[in-house]
Amino acid sequence: MFSEIDWMALPKTISPAATVFLCVCVLKASLISLLSMLFSYWTDFVLVWEEPLSSQEEERKGLGLTHKKWRMAFLNKLRDSGLLQETVILLTAPWNVLCYYAEEITLRVPLQVNLNHTNWSARVLSRLSLPNPMSQDVPNPPLDFHTCQFRNNKLQRFLGSDNKEKFFKTTQRHQVLYEILARTPYGSVTRGEVGIDRLLSEQVFTAGYPLHEGGFNMPTPPVPLKSWDLREILYFYWATWSSWRHYQPLDHIREYFGEKIALYFAWLGFYTGWLLPASLVGTVVFLFGFWLMATDVPAKELCDSGNSFPMCSLCHICSDWNYSSICLTYKAGILFDNGGTVFFSVFMSLWAVTFLEYWKRTCLFLSHRWDCSEFQDIEERPRPEFTAMAPMTMKSPVTGAEEPYFPEKQRLNRTMTGCMVIILMVSLTTFDPGPQLGFHQWRVASISSSVLNLIVILLLSRVYMSLAHILTRWEMHRTQSKYEDMFILKVFIFQFINFYSTPIYIAFFKGRFIGYPGNYQTLFGFRNEECGPGGCLIELAQELLVIMVGKQLINNTQEFFGPKLTVWWQKRKLEQGDSPWEADYQLLVYEGLFSEYLEMVIQFGFITIFVAACPLAPLFALINNWVEIRLDAQKFVTEYRRPVAERAQDIGIWFPILQFISHIAVLTNAFLIAFTSSFLPRLYYGYTRDETLTGYINFTLATSPGNITATAASHTPCRYRSFRNADGDYLPEYFHLLAIQMAFVIVFEHVVFSIGLLIDLVVPDVPEEVELKMKREHYMAKQALAENQVREL
Repeated sequence: MFSEIDWMALPKTISPAATVFLCVCVLKASLISLLSMLFSYWTDFVLVWEEPLSSQEEERKGLGLTHKKWRMAFLNKLRDSGLLQETVILLTAPWNVLCYYAEEITLRVPLQVNLNHTNWSARVLSRLSLPNPMSQDVPNPPLDFHTCQFRNNKLQRFLGSDNKEKFFKTTQRHQVLYEILARTPYGSVTRGEVGIDRLLSEQVFTAGYPLHEGGFNMPTPPVPLKSWDLREILYFYWATWSSWRHYQPLDHIREYFGEKIALYFAWLGFYTGWLLPASLVGTVVFLFGFWLMATDVPAKELCDSGNSFPMCSLCHICSDWNYSSICLTYKAGILFDNGGTVFFSVFMSLWAVTFLEYWKRTCLFLSHRWDCSEFQDIEERPRPEFTAMAPMTMKSPVTGAEEPYFPEKQRLNRTMTGCMVIILMVSLTTFDPGPQLGFHQWRVASISSSVLNLIVILLLSRVYMSLAHILTRWEMHRTQSKYEDMFILKVFIFQFINFYSTPIYIAFFKGRFIGYPGNYQTLFGFRNEECGPGGCLIELAQELLVIMVGKQLINNTQEFFGPKLTVWWQKRKLEQGDSPWEADYQLLVYEGLFSEYLEMVIQFGFITIFVAACPLAPLFALINNWVEIRLDAQKFVTEYRRPVAERAQDIGIWFPILQFISHIAVLTNAFLIAFTSSFLPRLYYGYTRDETLTGYINFTLATSPGNITATAASHTPCRYRSFRNADGDYLPEYFHLLAIQMAFVIVFEHVVFSIGLLIDLVVPDVPEEVELKMKREHYMAKQALAENQVREL
């Protein structure tokens, strides 16, 4: 039944300095008989290694007899595990091996066809008899089934069990093959010499990946749509720019890439769809600001004031200035600082809570539809780095076998040290000092400062990422999932401080502890910084737009050109091959979804935490995400090697991070409206003085002590923004307003959190449709797997 190994050595030029042989080992799924094996090829997995042409090169590359020994032992173990080694370069997993491991890793297989479900927006538009511009007829839609866990002894009760070539999906065959590769030993099990992951980390193999299904370009000559490969369908109906307004073919994505990647794109599409109402409301609020700008009484009062309000200098090298000189800036600030932003802050706080609640429902629906709702990962194997660096072994409480072990006390000490490093890095974060110039120079210098701050932030992002890698590796986490969770948590903390520290400083600290003319407060001998002439809120809006939009433009440019240039360079180093495994070897390595999720989570923070200062943030996020979906789709379909399909129930640790951001957003927006916006001071003045706000400008300005004048030649006292008397003491209005501000914060957060809790109680986590299907599926599985069946007489 087994044939001998027959390796094909494919000569390749990797670099001008070294010529090597590229050896490829292809793992194949079962084809039942020798005849079908000869005529029907379903290549599943590729293993690649490089062999130097000379012993000197072998020694220089560190590839010795040990690597050859491990490699041959590993390949022999694969054959012993039941993989057929076909002629040329193909290995085959026979049907019985597929069935054994399918039961071992609890794959789910079909019992009965289930009716396809349409998108909720499609159902709504259909009931209203309206056309749906987002729909498209994607060919070969995957069927939805009632499923249950595979049992080999109940094979005949599963739908399609008579067609052994197509019974298991391609992604399921990948999972079976990868499971065999991951658990096959090549040396001492006690020393962790097990599995393809360790071999890849030791560079015994240079690559391991499933094959793409053909090319992605439209077939020539044209063929019927039903004959298109899944990769061609995904490219034409998903990855092209013309598909921007259509639903994503999520079932096709899941069929080709697996549930984990499909859930990412489902979340990204869901998030983008929810940004549409947020961006519409934000745009209306922003346009409402134009009407206020034209009718605002304080703005007209300021612009017509002439030289009535000579202002004190904003820094020790700044000159005095007239309040009327900031007429345009003051009016521009009304676009971001008006009563509409209060409504929008409440709206976005509730939007975030509702978005996350409905995503939980959608996620549960998709995970059940994709047979992952009852998925529990099998006992995780130790990470390759952990097995290589663990100082001792201990019996596993699950398997009873000796496994690499790292003492928990040592890990705890290292984790605590890592926390201290994080706190140190956070405390060393410096805030943008801002331009210390006159008013006219400030306009240019402020924008330049924001751009330079963005560059520093992007550079620090790379530093923090490297530091998070070092700390997480040093902590010696046993499993990959634990390692990823701790790494994500560290990176999020670093990036939260990195991206949000400057906006937080401008919103809540800048201009707060400055003193008054003649008695300015200092820090380390320097005068504390004041807000710019237009106030802190317009500075905050500018900073947010520069950081958020600038980051999006730079990231999208990198995502568009970076992969294409890298693939071009790899193809230049490696001569173009004719075989599919050679073509796929020249593509980029799939490195997970971490960077994609992180980018969106940081964006989510910008549109929720500081939305009171920038109602246009959701609109810019929406535009970016339309582009982001296509760029990510193109990377996965055309530029990445095909990843091994992974099952997943949800988006993992990213969901609690999003919940944390949504709660922080409520508090920050409450404080932003209360202490940074002019909303409450205007409300207080209108209620206690003049509801038309006539005289409001003079109300907000204090007069400097008698010995401080606007200019050296003038004896006129200068003005500054504060509620103080001529001696520098706070007026009663300051304390009245402070009490109102604190009360507003308490009422705001209590109301929003209460409504959010009510939404959580009203919206059930499990949709009724899913609950009925789960009960139906449980009943069918019970019937199909019952040991005792009633026989017909």
